[in-house]
Amino acid sequence: MSGTFVGMPAFPAASAREVGNAQLRHNLHKATRTIRDKRAAVVGEQPDWDALRAAGAAVKTRVLRHLDSYLEQLEESVTRAGGTVHWARDAAEANRIVTGLVEATGESEVVKVKSMATQEIGLNEALAEAGITAYETDLAELIVQLGDDRPSHILVPAIHRNRAEIREIFLRTMADWGRPAPADLTDDPRALAEAARLHLRERFLRARVGVSGANFAVAETGTLVVLESEGNGRMCLTLPETLISVVGIEKIVPTWRDLEVFMQLLPRSSTGERMNPYTSMWTGATEGQDFHLVLLDNGRTDVLADQVGRQALRCIRCSACLNVCPVYERAGGHAYGSVYPGPIGAILTPQLRGFSSELDESLPYASTLCGACYDVCPVAINIPEVLLDLRAKVAATGRHRGERLAMAAARRVLESPALLATAQRAAGRFRRLTPRRLPGPLAAWTDTRDIPAPPTESFRQWWKENR
Repeated sequence: MSGTFVGMPAFPAASAREVGNAQLRHNLHKATRTIRDKRAAVVGEQPDWDALRAAGAAVKTRVLRHLDSYLEQLEESVTRAGGTVHWARDAAEANRIVTGLVEATGESEVVKVKSMATQEIGLNEALAEAGITAYETDLAELIVQLGDDRPSHILVPAIHRNRAEIREIFLRTMADWGRPAPADLTDDPRALAEAARLHLRERFLRARVGVSGANFAVAETGTLVVLESEGNGRMCLTLPETLISVVGIEKIVPTWRDLEVFMQLLPRSSTGERMNPYTSMWTGATEGQDFHLVLLDNGRTDVLADQVGRQALRCIRCSACLNVCPVYERAGGHAYGSVYPGPIGAILTPQLRGFSSELDESLPYASTLCGACYDVCPVAINIPEVLLDLRAKVAATGRHRGERLAMAAARRVLESPALLATAQRAAGRFRRLTPRRLPGPLAAWTDTRDIPAPPTESFRQWWKENR
């Protein structure tokens, strides 16, 4: 994972800060509910939605089970079609490969299709160190880039901004990156979109190198697929003389027939549309273009080895889980300290990065375990199950000795009827002395709740006396 978010505080502290931002909460509440309602409407139109969901999960599970074979097949197919395949074990290697490919063209700028894989590895920053400027062309990504901000949503990276804030960003910084915004720019969405279109048109017509990710890669043909809503992707994929695609190794689907399933699942789950406005597909080097595919591991093989956690690799980045999550709706994406926010980020980020920081350890607890994320996931990732498994792994680390000792003591008492009865009688007798807060290393358990006073009589005592 990229070091972009290094230094972020743990989720409880970061989310407490974000929750205090009333404008942020209003923006998130409005946007997530709008997307959520649209998704519910179009999913309700599909009489076989549950069957599609099961099929999507089955295809992805089959891919993960035979990932080595499908990766080799994809490499053969892309190579046969005139493309060049590169393998990247981690972010540093992927950045070296892409930087070297751009430098070989002699160009000093690239245009980019929205790509979470390139955000994950910090590609923009790596290119900048080599004197190469990466221009984001997705409208929301453009807003984030111009505002010197970070994405806060998988589908709508600038979801935390309202149109008044976007207008101010355009007026303040757009001239530094190219064509300035009109001096009389209003916050009307059409005016903002027109300003972005005119600004980006110069980039599209001048760029000689394009960088993309991919939603899917079809192993049998070597075809890559990008779904988007604005047309910027089509411009980046077709106009440049060199196209470099950075794709996670889990993005494979075996066949065209399998792709059909996801072409129905993804638009409905992400944008709440029956089909997305732009679907771009290309196979190898097309129309004289020099095509390079960088297959990215960056921790995915380690995730694959985990029998419970590997289901996170089924994710198709639809963002449905974010839009229904009560925690995300209030805290926003920045609190997660990763390019993958929300419920999917809470299970994917710690697995890709490991429990290397207090923030990564806190992410599995960034959930109420309400299960709404599992209900809407189009590939049936059981996010609550993975969260609980990760919490167990966090608790097993050496930094949680106090919690383990407390749990061991509780287990000893609960396993013994005699000790439990004694503890219940003592708790009832001294109930007036019950503290509202726990001391020392256990204090975090009572940061947001009081310890309830024990009853004067336990159920066992009541049953013995009355039955």
